[in-house]
Amino acid sequence: MTAAAELIGVTQRFGSFTAVDAVDLAVPPGKLTTLLGPSGCGKTTTLRMIAGYSAPTSGTIRIDGIDSTRTPPEKRNLGMVFQSYALFPHMTVADNVGYGLKLRKVPAAERRARVMETLELVGLAHLAGRKPKKLSGGQQQRVALARAIAIRPRLLLLDEPLSNLDARLRVQMRTEIRRIQAETELTVILVTHDQDEALEMSDEMVIMNEGRIVQQGAPQQVFPRPADRFVAEFLGYENFLTAADGTPLTIRPEHLRLAEQAPGLPATVADVAFRGVDLLVSLDVVDPSGATVRLLADVRGGTAPAPGSSVTVVTPDDHLVRLPR
Repeated sequence: MTAAAELIGVTQRFGSFTAVDAVDLAVPPGKLTTLLGPSGCGKTTTLRMIAGYSAPTSGTIRIDGIDSTRTPPEKRNLGMVFQSYALFPHMTVADNVGYGLKLRKVPAAERRARVMETLELVGLAHLAGRKPKKLSGGQQQRVALARAIAIRPRLLLLDEPLSNLDARLRVQMRTEIRRIQAETELTVILVTHDQDEALEMSDEMVIMNEGRIVQQGAPQQVFPRPADRFVAEFLGYENFLTAADGTPLTIRPEHLRLAEQAPGLPATVADVAFRGVDLLVSLDVVDPSGATVRLLADVRGGTAPAPGSSVTVVTPDDHLVRLPR
């Protein structure tokens, strides 16, 4: 199966700074792939090179198996949605969505039909005649998405598209984008720094750090088995300790159990925070290597332990992740 997009040894340098460092990546067709990582990791630069807005210093970019390394953006037939949405304020919703079709000289009747078809897909057909300033943030985001989809792109590229929305709308739009992708079977590449967003939306996650890919795979593969401490921390693992043989270990707060008398690690309760449905218990623990570390336990049900009390921390083997030394 030909990759929808493929990067082969792609590097991007700006002076002495290497933003993307010899990246090899194959994006599967008909799937939603996320580029995930902290600010400055190279994910947006990678997306811009796929889009054609920036040429790689070295390496090859193929789209649908065709070398597109030097192909200008307007000839790649890709849809792109930016953080800012970049809607034309003087145009109606319908005219915004049809703008790319007009540039491509699609006949007016077909253009109107495709605009309405796409607005139906994003649930905004009833707002076709409205101006962007009359729309909510979530509605503007859907218009930008519709404009990108209307041209029937080979790839849909999304650069932090939900970052300007409030928390509730972000969650709603994750579901909407996933639905639209599934219905259209579009190949989507989404850039995000939000691990929850990536875990919820991805068919494939590509985690980047300092211009390199550090782990790639389906969320169900990556989340329980982070490749190293950087990935573990970025995915929300907060507890790190060391085995007796020196192997670094990590375990999530919800997988720690507290007991008064059980085989486990001796600990002292440092703090207890009530969070509504659970308790977040901070513990000073002597780990298997003999070092004292601070661990967090997510406790549901039972009596809250008092700060200063002694407890035993149980670390189930099936939830302990062994990291590279």
